[in-house]
Parts: sequence; structure tokens; C-alpha cells
Amino acid sequence: MAKEANATVSREEELKKVSIMSMVRTLLPIAGLIVVFVIFNVLTKGRMVTKFDLVMSQMYVTLIAATGVFFIMTMGGLDFSQGSILGMASIVVCMLSKKSIPLAVVGGIATGAAIGAINGFFYVNRKIKSFIVTICTMFLFRGVIKYLTSNSPVAGDIKLITLGMNNNFKMACTAVVLILGFIVFRFTRFGIDLKAIGAGEKAAKFAGIRTDRMKFLIYVLAGAITGFAAFINSIKVGSVTSSGGNQLETQILIALVLGGMPISGGAKANFLNVIIGSMLYTVLTAGLNMMGMTTQAMQLVQGVVFLIFVWVFADRQSLQVIK
Repeated sequence: MAKEANATVSREEELKKVSIMSMVRTLLPIAGLIVVFVIFNVLTKGRMVTKFDLVMSQMYVTLIAATGVFFIMTMGGLDFSQGSILGMASIVVCMLSKKSIPLAVVGGIATGAAIGAINGFFYVNRKIKSFIVTICTMFLFRGVIKYLTSNSPVAGDIKLITLGMNNNFKMACTAVVLILGFIVFRFTRFGIDLKAIGAGEKAAKFAGIRTDRMKFLIYVLAGAITGFAAFINSIKVGSVTSSGGNQLETQILIALVLGGMPISGGAKANFLNVIIGSMLYTVLTAGLNMMGMTTQAMQLVQGVVFLIFVWVFADRQSLQVIK
């Protein structure tokens, strides 16, 4: 009886620890966002508030693209090709914008989906680790981008640039993507299956989930979402250079981890990770810029913050195998 009582007490203590840690994981990114915003607002003498619209306008592309990567990371995968997808899709958007804006949007989404399909094919059918496949396609399409923009930047039509002057349009497009992403992830079978694969692929197969098909479709979907983000990027910038989309994959990864996204994915993934993380990353970057920090100093600060959040949110037991 004494042993059973002690076992019961120890289980209750473990449950309390898990509950407390879960609460910390949820509240830390939100608290971090508030603290970082207040600190930088003080250090920049109120410029974070006065230029709030400008700060938020830098977040739209990251928010949209991070939505697709969130789905990939939820099932335990990685994608380092997002920057190259954005660059390629932006080139297509700018080229097709001279014909028709709707055609440019469709072209950007189709380009992103096609590259996502390439990633999904090698990941699922050839059984190559996701980070290896996406690193390869990152370099492959980065080379194509540099080749297509070697003589001069690829410029978009004047109608494309005009759309970029309307912040409400960009905000509305971003809001639609986020709302649809939240509904699909939270209230459909898609989200349940996604978390099941991240929690344990073998168990998901036994539960009747077609895991290979699901994984392939996720990469196609993520590519398509980033293809739409390329449209928002194109109306914001107006043209594409050889550096188009450069380091976007790093920005997305940092943003999601800052938002509390577990690297291993699974049931602990929360769609709020996308929004809070993107806002935190944008505020952090904008604040460091306003303070006049050099690129090296900014990378140092971002790296330290990133390591702290990885230390807090990484599930070491689930990180033994990288998918």
C-alpha cells in the first residue's frame, strides 16, 4: 500500500511539472514579445510605437511563408529551400505581372508548389532526409535565380508596384492565409493527422493514416503558400535581384522557434507559434536596426536569443531521429 501511495504521489508530481512546463512554453513567447517591444521602445525613444505600421509591414512575407513551414515542422520535417522557392516564385510573378496580375498570382503559387513537389518526391519516394533534400534544392534553385538575374533585376509591372502601396491589401491577404491555416490545422482531420505523424510515424501508419501521401502533400502545400508569399514580396519590392529570398529559411526557423514551436513537432505544436514568433522576430530585428547595430552584432544577438529558446523548447527525447 505504501509503495502504491508513493507511486501515486510521484505521478502527481510529474503531472504538475509537465503542466507547469507546458504553461511556461505557452506564456514565454508572449511575455518575450511584450518585454522585447517595451525594451526597444524605450531604447529607441518611442520609435517602435510611432513606426509600428512600418515595423509590421516587414512581417507579412515571413508570416505567410512560416505558415507552410509550420505544417512541415509539425510532422517532424524541415525545409531549408524556402528562400529559393520565394526567389523563383517572385521571378515568375514579376514576369507574368506584365500579362495579368491574377495570372501572376497563380504562376507564383504553381512555381512554389512545383518545387515543393520536388522536395516531397525525394523525401518520400527516395527516402532521403528532409534537411538534406531541401538543402540541395536550396542551392540548386539559388543558382537558377542568380542566372536569371545576372544581367539585371527582373522587374514587375507598374500595376504590381501600385498594389504594394496599399498596406491594407497586404494585411488582408496575410490575414486570409492565417485564418485558413488556423481553421485547417485546428478543426479538420488534416491537423490531427499532421500532429499524429509528428508524434510517431509508425503509430500513425497503424492508425490508418497514409503517411507518405500526407508528407508529400505537405511539402507541395508549403511550397504553394510560399509561392503566394512571393506575390506579396513582389508587390512590396517591385523587382527581384540575385539575393531575392536570401536567408528566408533562417528567418522562418528562428521565428517559429521564438514562437515556441517544438523542433520535433507533434502534438505540442500550436498555430499561435507562427504569429507570436513572426512578430517577435520582426520586432527584434527592427529594434536592432533602429539602434544602429551592425549586421554582425545583430546576428550575435539573434543567435543568443535563438539558442535560449531552443534550449527551452527542444524535446530532447524526440530529437534523437531527424526525419
